[in-house]
Amino acid sequence: MICMLIEVHVKPSALDEFLEVIKYDAVHSEGDEPGCLRFDVLRDNDDPLKFFFYEVYRDKAAQLAHRETPHFAKWAKFLEKGLDGEIVRHATTNFHPTDAQWR
Repeated sequence: MICMLIEVHVKPSALDEFLEVIKYDAVHSEGDEPGCLRFDVLRDNDDPLKFFFYEVYRDKAAQLAHRETPHFAKWAKFLEKGLDGEIVRHATTNFHPTDAQWR
């Protein structure tokens, strides 16, 4: 599996649109993509404009397929204007539980 931890900082003027777009992406990622096992959106307690996404994909092919979906396209369009700073991406593999033990 591939586990991604993504960090973004949203422009204050784009917050409402961001919340709509990222929820749409998360719901459809888990619901429409068999290879997307999890898509959590977390909000920082100290900075209400900082968010983290925890995404789990069955494999590299599933991760790449995610980028070809209509819901990702909506997210990509938002990126053009809505973020304050660069996206920070961490590609990881799970240590515990192991892939076999994971839900």
